[in-house]
Amino acid sequence: QVQLVESGGGSVQAGGSLRLSCSASGDIDSSSCMGWFRQVPGKDREGVALISADGVYSAYGDFAKGRFTISRDNAKNTVNLQMNSLKPEDSAMYYCAGKRGNCSWYTGRYYAWGQGTQVTVSS
Repeated sequence: QVQLVESGGGSVQAGGSLRLSCSASGDIDSSSCMGWFRQVPGKDREGVALISADGVYSAYGDFAKGRFTISRDNAKNTVNLQMNSLKPEDSAMYYCAGKRGNCSWYTGRYYAWGQGTQVTVSS
């Protein structure tokens, strides 16, 4: 059983930065793509950033390009999301997720999800 635990969320003013971390434990597949997704009440969960198992491939949602950076440390089973130049519209619950094989923006293909960490950006 895989457990993903997110941390690093909080409240920040617009223009500020946060670094989210996701710690994985249990029988996590070493070939897993890891992703960060976010959701606000009443809206669908949307993809923020993805990173391949070897860390070579990464992809970002349009809103995240140039501001967010995803990284992973397979030795420590962690995935991080550095978020800079935050905007009020970035406020959401942020989730870490794992998927076997190639990365995908389709949330239904992810087999493990964390409980989420709240990010609130004030103007």
